[in-house]
Amino acid sequence: MAPVAGASPFAFVDGALDRADHLRDDPAALQALWPQAGVVALDPSGRAPIDAAGHLAVQEGVAVSPDPGDATFLGLRDGRAWFGVAVPVGDTTPRLDLRKAAATWPAWQATLFAQARALQHWHQRHRFCAACGGALRFVRAGWLGKCDGCGSEHYPRTDQAIIAAITDGEHLLLGRQATWPARRWSVVAGFVEPGETLEQTVAREVLEETGVRVRPGTARYLGSQPWPFPGSLMLGFIAEAEPDAPRASEELEDARWFSAEEVRAGLARHSTEADAPGDGIVLSPPISIARHVIRAWLDAHDAARAAG
Repeated sequence: MAPVAGASPFAFVDGALDRADHLRDDPAALQALWPQAGVVALDPSGRAPIDAAGHLAVQEGVAVSPDPGDATFLGLRDGRAWFGVAVPVGDTTPRLDLRKAAATWPAWQATLFAQARALQHWHQRHRFCAACGGALRFVRAGWLGKCDGCGSEHYPRTDQAIIAAITDGEHLLLGRQATWPARRWSVVAGFVEPGETLEQTVAREVLEETGVRVRPGTARYLGSQPWPFPGSLMLGFIAEAEPDAPRASEELEDARWFSAEEVRAGLARHSTEADAPGDGIVLSPPISIARHVIRAWLDAHDAARAAG
């Protein structure tokens, strides 16, 4: 099975900015770009401003302040610079959260929002040096935290996590967390631990969460998705497993094997039906790579059945 190619079927990938790393150390260039730059102003909870139509409300730099100041340089799009800024508590501008924006905005705007939100979260959670406790000073247009006390440098953190479609050949392994809506199910996911390969993480997480044993050497990479809730990179896999009986765990209140017909029906239902009474499972929403890992398994299953 080939990795995901072309336009991404999930959010936060298409339309990524040119990060223009060389400009992060060039205050004069950033100052020149600032007046006509697009500015995404996030409130402390990470919500973006919207206009009357519910679209991203963008201010030009010149309308925000005379210079970039503490704004984070996000990159370039068609020659225009984009920055992220923080607004104080109490701002009354109408706003939208990232999940809702990803479902309704143009792909490039959702990707821009996700990048700005991920950096904002890193700034909020890394204000002090982990080595000596001193206050961090953000430089390189917001991409580097420096400690003047001990000289340590701190870079934005991304937590790698696998998300895997596990099959026994005929069925797909799905689980559900206790906090989810009653009909919501999804594939197994978990964070990579130090010293692990991605394939080892797939096997460990599936065993820990469901008791199912992944067959060695069967994990295949499908694609990846930045997941800024708050700062992960989801790495999609498909793998074969023994037909073990799944069990609940600390992470999952239930785990089961589902047939292709059940998975097909789950994909056909709208993700909002997870909150509604009724029969049948409801799977992850379209913005998530989880849904497309599931779709990849179903497509492969159907192709194999058609080939005989």
